[in-house]
Amino acid sequence: MEQKEFKSLFDANFEGLRNYIYYRAGDKELATDIAQECFLRLWEKQPKGDPVKLKGLLFKMGHDLFISKYRHAKVVEDFAFKNSRGNGESISPHDEIEYQELKDKYQETLKSMPGNSRVVFLMRRDEELKNQEIAERLDISIKAVEKRMTKALEILKRALDY
Repeated sequence: MEQKEFKSLFDANFEGLRNYIYYRAGDKELATDIAQECFLRLWEKQPKGDPVKLKGLLFKMGHDLFISKYRHAKVVEDFAFKNSRGNGESISPHDEIEYQELKDKYQETLKSMPGNSRVVFLMRRDEELKNQEIAERLDISIKAVEKRMTKALEILKRALDY
């Protein structure tokens, strides 16, 4: 694969791959890192073939890397939890603790939200897209976008006790 072909593949697919991973992970930095790693691995392998097939390979690599990083983070988190029992040192003010708890609850709710609702919610909130733009990107009706957004907001409202 020539550098010119690789650059055009990168330009055409990086943002879509990053968004795909972001909607699964809920973490922009992680999504960017994984997308970059996918393109790095693709460059190292130097595969030949149709750009459409290479796009599919990129998304498969992104999915696999996300799963791998998620599993690793889970192991690290479990290890840290087991080793931190009994320390209980907290010097933070009460408000900061409440804020962190709310933030954690929000992140967990976002991760546990059904995929369709989460995707629409994040496209609306983070990319600030209108319903029409979301519908076009996802190839669904505007009513479906509205329904998914309503469901996402209801889930958040219940989880965050509002």
